[in-house]
Amino acid sequence: MPRYAAIDIGSNSIRMLAADVPPGRPMAVLEADRVITRLGASVFRTGAISGEAMDAACEVLRRMAAVYQRHDVDGIRIVATAAVRDASNRLEFIERAAEAAGAPVETISGQEEARLIHLGVHSKWPHPQHRILVVDIGGGSAEIILAEHGRIAEAFSRPLGAVRLTGVFLDQDPPEEIHLHQMNEFIDEKLANVVRRIGRVRPDRVIGTSATAAALVCAVNRIPRARREEADRRRATLSQVRSLFHELAGRKREARAKITGIGPRRAEIIVAGVGVMLRIMEQLNLPALYHSTAGVREGIVADLAARRVGRELSRLSRDQRLVAEQVARKFSVSLKHARSVAEYAHMLFEQLRPVHGLSVYCGKLLEAACYLYDAGHYISDTAHHKHSFYIVDNSDLPGFTDQERRLIAMLCRYHRKSLPGPRHVAFEAMPAEERRVILRLIPLLRLADALDRSKGQRVREVAVSQRNGSVALVIRSEQDVDLEVWAAKRTGQVFEQTYGTQLLVSRSRR
Repeated sequence: MPRYAAIDIGSNSIRMLAADVPPGRPMAVLEADRVITRLGASVFRTGAISGEAMDAACEVLRRMAAVYQRHDVDGIRIVATAAVRDASNRLEFIERAAEAAGAPVETISGQEEARLIHLGVHSKWPHPQHRILVVDIGGGSAEIILAEHGRIAEAFSRPLGAVRLTGVFLDQDPPEEIHLHQMNEFIDEKLANVVRRIGRVRPDRVIGTSATAAALVCAVNRIPRARREEADRRRATLSQVRSLFHELAGRKREARAKITGIGPRRAEIIVAGVGVMLRIMEQLNLPALYHSTAGVREGIVADLAARRVGRELSRLSRDQRLVAEQVARKFSVSLKHARSVAEYAHMLFEQLRPVHGLSVYCGKLLEAACYLYDAGHYISDTAHHKHSFYIVDNSDLPGFTDQERRLIAMLCRYHRKSLPGPRHVAFEAMPAEERRVILRLIPLLRLADALDRSKGQRVREVAVSQRNGSVALVIRSEQDVDLEVWAAKRTGQVFEQTYGTQLLVSRSRR
């Protein structure tokens, strides 16, 4: 199962997400974290990220990196937004941040930020048949995205973040009326082109993302901050937003913090944040908004999954596949059969990752073995698995290390008949981790072989799921696959012996 991580270095906070992305199903969160850093405060005041803010951000990134690295993710993307875009010392920050996070850090444009926000919302709360307007008010900028039928029609990024506007306009507590007026005039000026472009469009739903929208929806629905996830898909009307803004603007910070859903840190910048949301709703004649907990992080993960980033690490490279096919052809292996088995093996390896727990690189070993396990028939049909081991172990395989060649040979050796045991001297002499890899890949190789038992490539695809302590394998085909189902069920005994988990095999014509 693909697994990805994302870090969003925002102007107000740094957010991290690590998640599994099951094909065709919602992402499953493994780890999520958010730390307020106020990175943009010094930028919007002086033009540069302060040394103190930079040190604090890098410490947060080190801690988050340790978390996502524990999960052996297939891909990671780390992005920085408005504050870093505007910082005069952004190159220094990016260099230090990348070292702390253990991965490259990129500064993204407002348009790319909008794209990721929309992708995050769409992945968690899709509206494939509707027109939606997504509003994300961050610390340094506000993104306004109009989408129709799941695709972006218009996207705007404006310098209307809550941290930025608080620093520029609201230095009094509570803010003075003249300063609120000046802030609203500034907001209207920045929204003028947005209103011209989409002011006449009537969206089916307005969705607010990020912490400002969460706090706003929590406040009007009396949802405590500790349960802010409950604000997902909850609603706030224009009149409620307007009333909340006037209430917030008339109170001191300590009093604002006591409002349900706000809290002490959000109280520092909430007036500006809600003020921007209110002006957007008023200027665009939006009667209400809903909140979505998705945002840039979820968009990054969805984007990595859609592009299958890191999946190439579990497949043979072009050159490696050519080498495997050359050796297979030399020993009269049916490439049509071998390619089908390799494809089935890849499906199994990907979908069973939570079960086998192997590194993504092990997928290459399994794929190579699929091309070569029948090579031993060239010598003799009797005990051909042993002949396959000899052939592979003594073949020149450019592009593979000696260790990889030995592991591939071992997989060929045990693709049929008995499993490795104490009497198998060569296997017992292998390091413990290599033995574990072989033992966990053997059932997958045997299953992949069973799925083309007729050698007619009748199986279209396989779907694997875990249920009630067992693994369900559904074979999908419009053809007669009774032989394949029978062979897969027989292999289930080896699967259960290896994993201690029952394998339930069935078929579907869908």
